[in-house]
Amino acid sequence: MGITSALVLYAVIWFMTFLIVLPIRVQTQGDAGKIVPGTHSGAPEVHNLKKKAWITTGASVVIWAIVAGIILSGVISLRDIDWFDRMGPPAATDGTDG
Repeated sequence: MGITSALVLYAVIWFMTFLIVLPIRVQTQGDAGKIVPGTHSGAPEVHNLKKKAWITTGASVVIWAIVAGIILSGVISLRDIDWFDRMGPPAATDGTDG
């Protein structure tokens, strides 16, 4: 895996984790009892965005390390998830053509 692939993988994992962490412990305007006119009662009053970004960063580093380790070790390869046999037969590795 190249550096660009590693960065893209980390970015995807970070944003997916962020979208999971975002709704946790959100206090809405309806919960606080202070609904601003023109807004929905489900709009966040207290969102703790900075804390959630740090939690997301820490969790994504751990998840990225696990996923990158699996990719680099070869435990799971593309051939393992080729359910429809679109990749064809594997190439011979012993130097022969068959």
